[in-house]
Parts: sequence; C-alpha cells; structure tokens
Amino acid sequence: EGAELATGGSRRGIVVSTLAEARFFAAGGFDDILYAYPLPGARLEDCAALAQHLQAFQVLLDSPKALDLLRRHPLPAGKRWLVWLKLDCGNGRGVRPTDPSAMALARAIAEEAPEEVTLVGVYAHCGDTYGCRDVPAVQAIARATTTAVLDFVTA
Repeated sequence: EGAELATGGSRRGIVVSTLAEARFFAAGGFDDILYAYPLPGARLEDCAALAQHLQAFQVLLDSPKALDLLRRHPLPAGKRWLVWLKLDCGNGRGVRPTDPSAMALARAIAEEAPEEVTLVGVYAHCGDTYGCRDVPAVQAIARATTTAVLDFVTA
C-alpha cells in the first residue's frame, strides 16, 4: 500500500534492493522497477525473467564485464536490457565518475549494442551518509554527490 501511495497509484518508477522485492512488487502489479544493485551475474536468469515480464525492469551496471554479460544474453525480440550506470560518489560501489573508465563504460553502454542494451541514465546512492552524525554532514555528502553526478553527465 505504501508503494502504491508513493507512486500516486501509477505503480511505476520504484527502486528495490533485492530480487525478492522486485518479484513481490511485480506480482502486485508494479511494472517499472529498478533493481538498484550492480548486476549479479549469478542472478542473470532471474533478472531476464523480470525483464521479459515487466514493461520496464532496469538494472545497474558498474563494469565492462557486466555489459558483456548482458550482450551475451540478449532478451527476446522487442525487449532490451534497460541499464543505469552505477557511479561511486563515495560509498565504494560502482565506478568513480572521475575515472576515465566510467566515461568509456557509459559510451559503450550507449553505443555498442543499441539493439540489446539501452542506457537509461546514471545512478548514485549516498550510502556514505549512513555514518553521518548530523544533518549538515548529510547535506555535505548530498551536495558532493550532486556535483559529481552533474559534472559526469555534463562531460
């Protein structure tokens, strides 16, 4: 009920951190889900099943190896892998936006296999705020993350 309220009844545009959550929401009629954990190769078949079932099941990529995995396992005709590039803006997950390999990976996702993979956007999670002790510390991390993402997207 909370997710339905949060989406204004659209049942679209939610983010989950586990495939169990994705399956739960999919069974409840949610049709646009981002699995906000870097693509786990061992769970590719589960991701593919959700991608085939839902209008928009999206995954995070953080390495050329993960992109290669998707390219070697295309979805059936009419479907593409919908991916977000996972940027590490301080919590140790993803690719650092200042690392040249991040831009190379974004270009590869966007350009190398357009019939198999679609770059939806970039994603950053401020998990480094978990250790903050006050609001100003959280705000400082939010500002730094916003700046890093905007600088990357602008570049």
